[in-house]
Amino acid sequence: MATTQQRFDVGGVLMPQPFKIRRLGHFGFNVYNMRECLTFYRDLLGFKVSDEARMGMDDPKVQEMLKETGADGRGYFFHYGADHHAFVLFSSRVQDALGRTRRREDVDINQVTWQVGSLAEVVRGYHYFQDEEVPVQRVGRDMPGSNWHVYILDPDSHVNELYYGIEQVGWLGRSKPRDMHYRRFREEPELPQMSEEAEVDEAAEKGIDVYSGYRGVETLPPDHDVEGVLLPRPFKITRIGPVDLFVDDVAQSTAFYTERLGFVLTEEVSYKGSRVAFLRNGTEHHSLGLFPKSLREELGCSDASTCMSFGIEVGSYQQLRNGVAFLKEHGVEFREIPAELHPGIDYSAYAIDPEGHAIQIYYYMEQIGWDGRPRPPELRRQGAPGSDSAAWPEALEPLSDTYADQTFQGPLG
Repeated sequence: MATTQQRFDVGGVLMPQPFKIRRLGHFGFNVYNMRECLTFYRDLLGFKVSDEARMGMDDPKVQEMLKETGADGRGYFFHYGADHHAFVLFSSRVQDALGRTRRREDVDINQVTWQVGSLAEVVRGYHYFQDEEVPVQRVGRDMPGSNWHVYILDPDSHVNELYYGIEQVGWLGRSKPRDMHYRRFREEPELPQMSEEAEVDEAAEKGIDVYSGYRGVETLPPDHDVEGVLLPRPFKITRIGPVDLFVDDVAQSTAFYTERLGFVLTEEVSYKGSRVAFLRNGTEHHSLGLFPKSLREELGCSDASTCMSFGIEVGSYQQLRNGVAFLKEHGVEFREIPAELHPGIDYSAYAIDPEGHAIQIYYYMEQIGWDGRPRPPELRRQGAPGSDSAAWPEALEPLSDTYADQTFQGPLG
């Protein structure tokens, strides 16, 4: 791998990479139990379907497989706010029928996607990765979602996407109609490009009904009072992440994410003799955790996946308590993960999806200030062990950064 000490002009600020990751944008799995996963993520967790994908379903081999198994071969894009998608599910059965082998047998993560600040950062990042000999899968713009991107591989063959400008789902709850997907790009885009506003104007001039896009349908009645709003569940997702990965070599992966993608190492933890690294790209304590694969069995995780956990933040501590109880009432199992393996998060619980993935549900993430230092461990609040939310305190005293990261835009429902 090439190395460089060059600094790059990113919007008038000199940075070590020609881009700056702002946040985790979306995340996804390839799954076999699609119907069960759809129930878990849509009906129970409350992600809303923004679009369906039928990729590969016209292939005769796929059609035969679907006929024999009765499986759901569609892919699903989900949102919880205005972004077209924050989570995706794609069919492993379809991939198998098409003969597409995984890059690594245990990588069932579809992609981990990070948002940068401009289209120029995406394009310049593409050239940077080529220069630095980082494996590039593709560059361009996908539909649905309309996000300009470059896809790369980390040392463990996890797909990382850097993107800019994802489609926004407005108050109608409809995504762009398929007729507007003609602006998909399968190659590096020339700069500058027309704006999203200009695209909508152009589509209208072509006679496209811009209000005819997909709209998901709620499956549960709105009978929970969530802090003054009636919702179908007693909680609302307000943020996604962190992503925790099992990797072959924590030191190698830490070097990749810090030196090539610009992450900052917040904290390291030693757990039963193993090193775990927590990295950030903003003010949150961590948006990425790197765990050695040697801990998979110890933590009760499957050796068929490199996902230790995927996080979803809810709007308040009360929502967290109610949400855990709600999921347990609906038969969801939970996994106990030691508190030292989620530093910066006091109270949380790990719900298990139909594929065995751990979904970390929490309400608070420690914020890193101007000096770049995390709170010393001895000054952190120690959450109650385990996922028995009924045994947690009914209310908590505030910390200096309580609700400091609650930036959800728009109404809860």
